[in-house]
Amino acid sequence: MNSLKANALHGIGFAVLATACFATLDTTTRHVSAGLSVLVALWFRYAIQAVITTIVVWPGRGSQILRTLHPRFQLARGLLLFACSILAFLSLKYMPVGEFTAITLLAPLVITLLAAWMLKEKIRPLRWLLVLGGFIGTLIIIRPGSQHFDWTVLLPLMLVGTNSGFQLLTSKMSKTEDPITTHFYTGWIGTALATLILPFVWEMPNDWTVWLQLLLMGVLASIGHFLLILAYGRAPAATLTPYMYSQIGFAVLGGWLVFNHLPDQWTFMGMGLVALCGALGAWLTLRENRVAIPPAQS
Repeated sequence: MNSLKANALHGIGFAVLATACFATLDTTTRHVSAGLSVLVALWFRYAIQAVITTIVVWPGRGSQILRTLHPRFQLARGLLLFACSILAFLSLKYMPVGEFTAITLLAPLVITLLAAWMLKEKIRPLRWLLVLGGFIGTLIIIRPGSQHFDWTVLLPLMLVGTNSGFQLLTSKMSKTEDPITTHFYTGWIGTALATLILPFVWEMPNDWTVWLQLLLMGVLASIGHFLLILAYGRAPAATLTPYMYSQIGFAVLGGWLVFNHLPDQWTFMGMGLVALCGALGAWLTLRENRVAIPPAQS
């Protein structure tokens, strides 16, 4: 029991560190995209991540890392994450990091809707209230009259839908696929797709600080995803999800430190509501799982 608790605590720690990496990645992306093509920045992000992943995992696994039971699923996952990345980069070009993060963290609540619709799962009334609360929080963030209420809000909302599909596919693949293999394929599929676009959008970064930020983006993406793999290897998703909402706090901090931007009180309220509903949804899942599984006999 102590061992299980220790593993869960380690998993939570890795998950929180991963959210810090992703929030810093988003802040850096917003800073870089002010003076460089979004698609050029995207290529660097994927290429550096793919190379780092290969350097780390190939010596220990060799060609075994290429073995997969579902190459079509690997391709589909890579395409979905690439679409998510494009939408995220474009969103961050026009929207503050904290507000963007809060909206995109609607994904776990949207997955509840998809499970009810596509998988015909029975959803408890409390979950419907949490989904409704999350959407109300988002409406408060992008409310009419605020600086975010224009066509650009469609970008993170589209990202929520794409990311929900990505998460559902990832969950399905986790039952049969090695997570390191999946991470390897995702990085190189994204690099290949970005490389096809690169000749049409290429521009040379004109300052050493931009090169440094591009390198930082690739490193942060690599470390963040590896930390998530370590986290999910030690604790179930339902245990970790509430702590993933700490990314909102890291994102707000990054926006304040780098861009001197703080959300207004209404936006803070909306962000808090999204985080609260999402965290309660994860807690409810954890509680249901504990009820469904009889306690082990000592």
